Amino acid sequence: MTVSMHAASVPVFKQFLGSLSALLDKAQAYATEKKIDPEVLLQSRLYPDMFPLLRQVQIACDFAKGVSARLADAEVPVYDDSERTLEQLQALVAKTTAFIDSLEPVLFDGAHEREVVLRPGTPKERRFVGHGYLLHYGLPQFQFHVVAAYAILRHNGVEVGKRDYMGQY
Repeated sequence: MTVSMHAASVPVFKQFLGSLSALLDKAQAYATEKKIDPEVLLQSRLYPDMFPLLRQVQIACDFAKGVSARLADAEVPVYDDSERTLEQLQALVAKTTAFIDSLEPVLFDGAHEREVVLRPGTPKERRFVGHGYLLHYGLPQFQFHVVAAYAILRHNGVEVGKRDYMGQY
């Protein structure tokens, strides 16, 4: 059985973007219930040298849209990462989901062997073949930032568990 690059990427991104949205809802409810300024959660991090929740969500969205666009041979949309509230992060997740939803499955034809070049012409240039880009770079990077967002909220007392992380599948 052959799995298309669209099937191996877009549904996974959508599942965990949905998870992120639900986690942000729980964060908002928790902040309201406990009378905590949501900014405290947004700026929380697991360790001083890690990004805070706000940036983890932005980066997860960057990977979802960037990997999907590159595999579809489409232009990667540029978002300004100016979000500062839970509501704005929710809008970012929704915008990212809408973008990847707009990519027709046919655009992913041949993506498994399409060359993907990141940071071309720089000392950090990386070259991948499509399937390696998705499986060994894109999905792991995306998942890292989703799980970091989950862990930050859990660490701060938001009652979330594995089902919240997994989302709807």
